[in-house]
Amino acid sequence: MGGRIHVEKEGPLGWLVFDHPERRNAISGEMWAAIPEAARDLDEDPEIRVVILRGAGEVAFVSGADISEFEERRTGAAKALAYEGATGRAFGALLNIAKPVLAMIHGFCVGGGMATALAADLRYSADDGVFAIPAARLGLGYHESGLQALVALVGPATAKEIFFTARRFSAEEALRVGILTEVAPKAELEALVRKRATAIAANAPLTLESAKRIVRELGRDESQRDREAIQASITRCFESEDYKEGVRAFLEKRKPVFKGR
Repeated sequence: MGGRIHVEKEGPLGWLVFDHPERRNAISGEMWAAIPEAARDLDEDPEIRVVILRGAGEVAFVSGADISEFEERRTGAAKALAYEGATGRAFGALLNIAKPVLAMIHGFCVGGGMATALAADLRYSADDGVFAIPAARLGLGYHESGLQALVALVGPATAKEIFFTARRFSAEEALRVGILTEVAPKAELEALVRKRATAIAANAPLTLESAKRIVRELGRDESQRDREAIQASITRCFESEDYKEGVRAFLEKRKPVFKGR
């Protein structure tokens, strides 16, 4: 079996699950191909406010791409290009989710698993998290978007160390260099992530979407920023029912009930 990607929905929380436990949730070709549809499903569902990425089982978040497929699927220029296209579409779909995306990490988060986690906005790890990008030990070229996300988080020097040494980092090291948002004991991780995600889900969706869009644009060269899109996202907030509700709730000293419109 080549593993699967499945979606779970619990109120405002949507879970995208990497389910291939017999291979430590290594992502197979079929799984890469399924990620865009799963991401769109969660992004387009108006009831979902926060998306959470997680691995099935207790051993790994994602241990990387499924190396057992590389000779068949990733050898030769044409096959390598097709494989890179599939992974690029998967990462692009995760990065383009307009809603907040959290990664709940435990155990192995290696190679393609690191790239997947870096597509999230926030990363929470159990204290048993193991992080590495072993591309240099396999001789493969790494996707540009994954390197860009890593450099944006940790800076060029640390990104080079991670790639050059291909060594494993602990969760505490990953937290120290800026890869992770928080680290928790493994038994407490899911409760922490649910608490953070639920708090985020209670906030105004249009404001969160606007902030995410603006942060993304700020990561680009100033000459390439889509200023019209930035301003449109801000204007949409001020013209929304949620803005009126937020002001009323503040004046009435109650919790606002946002509807995302």
